[in-house]
Amino acid sequence: MTRYTLSHRTAYRYGRSVDLASHLLHLSPRVVPGQVVRQAGITVLPAEGQRRDGQDHFGNGVTWLFLGTPHDAFEVTLEAQVEVDFPPPPPADETLPWEEVRAAALRPEGWEAAEFALPSAMAPAERAAGVYAAESFPPGRPIMAGLRELCSRIRRDFAFKAGVTTISTPVSQVLAQRAGVCQDFAHLMIAGLRALGLPARYVSGYVRTRPPPGQKRRQGADQSHAWVGAWMGPQHGWVDLDPTNDLVVSDEHLLLGWGRDFGDVSPVTGILLGGGRQKLTVGVDLIAE
Repeated sequence: MTRYTLSHRTAYRYGRSVDLASHLLHLSPRVVPGQVVRQAGITVLPAEGQRRDGQDHFGNGVTWLFLGTPHDAFEVTLEAQVEVDFPPPPPADETLPWEEVRAAALRPEGWEAAEFALPSAMAPAERAAGVYAAESFPPGRPIMAGLRELCSRIRRDFAFKAGVTTISTPVSQVLAQRAGVCQDFAHLMIAGLRALGLPARYVSGYVRTRPPPGQKRRQGADQSHAWVGAWMGPQHGWVDLDPTNDLVVSDEHLLLGWGRDFGDVSPVTGILLGGGRQKLTVGVDLIAE
């Protein structure tokens, strides 16, 4: 088990005053098997306004905000203490052939996973992504073996390059340029699995980063992260895999929530009246005890 202290600060500075603003926050760590949330709190500046906390369609914790007074800045800070120890997945040869998992998603026992086999705006059932993923899923292969190979192939075949994509870059472009960041690789893997009829979901959270040997950890240098949840059938349920780092999620990751793609779990979204140009600053610290 790894215990983490998390701080995630998002700050906007506006060129002109914002008269009205409505925001949706996906910043509450989720309580799931393998993750215990000891403490979590979200503070907002300006504090004057309407706030409501609840859950979205997927069971993620969300916060709705309405700021009805003029303001030149907006800040959101998450502070949390979380214990993480996700259980290991079953041995590959104990999991179902991937075709049986696909079939199970269409039957009543797959009702919780079925919607994640459907295409979404940022992770469509892209044909080219399906062709790429299909190399890891020959007939009769156990689902876990295929998932691990696909995860490794993405890590091998695609270069991590910040700045070559945006969050709206389509999967087809990521495939063509063979480069992107964690959100791109998650969307690519999900799109490929969906093209094969396999349920897959987008997972939002954080990954523990380590400084280069001999160097100190830089404060605020950690980042939000994204990975993939894949369904292995009704017996074994979901497994989380990180194609950016070619990892099965265990104790290096802290989970916020999941959805069909990034659009369902963006940490901070909003609609503003006014504001002009924006300057965004994000600082994340994920410290293991």
